[in-house]
Amino acid sequence: MLFAALVSTSKIMAEALCDYINNDRPFLGICLGLQLLFESSEENGPVKGLGLIPGVVGRFDSSEGLRVPHIGWNSLQIEKDAGILDDVASRHVYFVHSYRAMPSDNNEEWVTATCNYGDNFIASVRRGNVNAVQFHPEKSGDVGLSILRRFLHPKSSISKKPAEGKASKLAKRVIACLDVRANDKGDLVVTKGDQYDVREQTEENEVRNLGKPVELAGQYYEDGADEISFLNITGFRDFPLGDLPMLQVLRFASENVFVPLTVGGGIRDFTDANGRHYTSLEVASEYFRSGADKISIGSDAVYAAEEYLQTGVKSGKSSLEQISRVYGNQAVVVSIDPRRVYINTPNDVPFKSVKVTNLGPNGEAYAWYQCTVNGGREGRPIGAYELAKAVQELGAGEILLNCIDCDGQGKGFDIDLVKLISDAVSIPVIASSGAGSPEHFSEVFKKTNASAALAAGIFHRKEVPVLSVKEHLLKEGIEVRM
Repeated sequence: MLFAALVSTSKIMAEALCDYINNDRPFLGICLGLQLLFESSEENGPVKGLGLIPGVVGRFDSSEGLRVPHIGWNSLQIEKDAGILDDVASRHVYFVHSYRAMPSDNNEEWVTATCNYGDNFIASVRRGNVNAVQFHPEKSGDVGLSILRRFLHPKSSISKKPAEGKASKLAKRVIACLDVRANDKGDLVVTKGDQYDVREQTEENEVRNLGKPVELAGQYYEDGADEISFLNITGFRDFPLGDLPMLQVLRFASENVFVPLTVGGGIRDFTDANGRHYTSLEVASEYFRSGADKISIGSDAVYAAEEYLQTGVKSGKSSLEQISRVYGNQAVVVSIDPRRVYINTPNDVPFKSVKVTNLGPNGEAYAWYQCTVNGGREGRPIGAYELAKAVQELGAGEILLNCIDCDGQGKGFDIDLVKLISDAVSIPVIASSGAGSPEHFSEVFKKTNASAALAAGIFHRKEVPVLSVKEHLLKEGIEVRM
């Protein structure tokens, strides 16, 4: 959809852009900005491109288990003089896409770098002053900033060069999550729950305050977090677009944080006090304009999945479907909040169950994972397995997999749950809830197909720095971005 929107603007604009590029004027295309230079794209197509580079933009082939979208930090193979890529130096850069162009004899004069994800695809092209990249330099940390500096100031010496790296493939991601809500004084603070309870167990019963969201986001970026996730749990759900402080948090954070930002909480259709109706797409669009790269949908995705499983029909009206249709599924994360329910045999419930590593309180050998809504307060008649499969079909590009039983416990991720879901879907899965040590990260990456792991409390309380987690993963032979 995005590709079609770009190339269907106006014939006059397309011709003007082609003339500009053919006259060797300075040009930098990013992601879709690279793809539109090719002859056509299969995305919602075929759709005709500008035709400046031979080739067709096609979808990644997921038939052999490849997870699509391609989301995360991957390495580049420099083919020849790339100009703006001179300082990449075996470092990871950030990709987020489902479609790619392939190198061939017909376009080899353009190709300056490739990336391997299933096959080698085109990561960068150059001819004269014309450059384009499939990845996102603006979200690739210091490495990406050096690329942008070289494009803007090609004749100047770059004072700050990224250190030499050892990137060789797609890295596992370490994500810092900030639960943001208003405290009793009305100030936005970062908090952390214990099985979703964010209040201190004191006489005052105040909201747990672990810092200011913008400052913490900036600190985690400096510490090496691969992504920052904001979960808005403040009392704004009746009027999401009136939550100006959270929109400001995104704007301020995006000014100094050059890794992907995800925001979730209250992204759905609503009607304000004056009777004005807003669609979830309008709400999401405001978050994107404020600096979010991805949005996370929770309860609304559960309701959409339930309806889809009951009817077998995609209505196209759910927030999940609307947003992924316009912005692409790579921009939509579905947050799943399940609670473990122990059973004696798999036949006890009509939902997918697993044989648990640790027996239940009454010796139960199996469990299913009941999904919840409204911050874990209400259980729904749908399992995490069934929900994950359904939201993938409805347009989710990634799953954030929480576990209420493990939240705030520091005893490790629920490996049984993460393995169940990451084996069930072909989109990336982020493991969440329960991290208490670096060893918990290596365990979840070694025992499951999780693409990323997320933590909050251990980072906020400075119990385990992000860098310590990554150094441990490297020692365990797990590729990470450094």
